[in-house]
Amino acid sequence: MSIIANKKAFHDYFVEERFEAGVALQGWEVKAIRAGRANIKESYVVIRSGEVFLFGMHITALPEASTHVHPDPIRTRKLLLHAKEIDKLIGQVERAGYTLVPLNLHFTRGRIKLEIGLAKGKKQHDKRESEKERDWDREKARLMRVKA
Repeated sequence: MSIIANKKAFHDYFVEERFEAGVALQGWEVKAIRAGRANIKESYVVIRSGEVFLFGMHITALPEASTHVHPDPIRTRKLLLHAKEIDKLIGQVERAGYTLVPLNLHFTRGRIKLEIGLAKGKKQHDKRESEKERDWDREKARLMRVKA
C-alpha cells in the first residue's frame, strides 16, 4: 500500500533495479507519515562509511505533537538494508556511475518501507523521447476507445 510516490524520479532517471529498505524513524515521524504528511520529491540517498542514509525527506510534524519533543522535519534518516545489498549498491554507485533515488514510501506488514532505485540520469533528449512515447500511448488508447 503506497503512501507517497516520487513520479519525478521516473522522469529524470532510468531506474534499472529496485530495493526495499526499512527506515529508522522516531515515533512522531511514524504518526505523521500515517497521516500523509511526508514528501520525498527533493530527497536523495547517499552511502557513507558502509551505511545508507536518506537526505532531504520532509516530514511535517502533527500539531498534536508532544511539547517536550522538538521535531526536525528534514533530519537525516538511516536506511536498513542487508549487508549484501549494501555491498552491491556501493559497487554500482562507485564504479558504474549509478545513483540511488527514493521511488516510493509504502507499508509492508504494518512497517514503513522505502523503495529505492538504482538509476542512471536521463539526458534532455531522453526526457523528450519518453514524453513522446507517453503521448503516443495516450493517443493510441484514445483511438481504440473511439473505434470500439
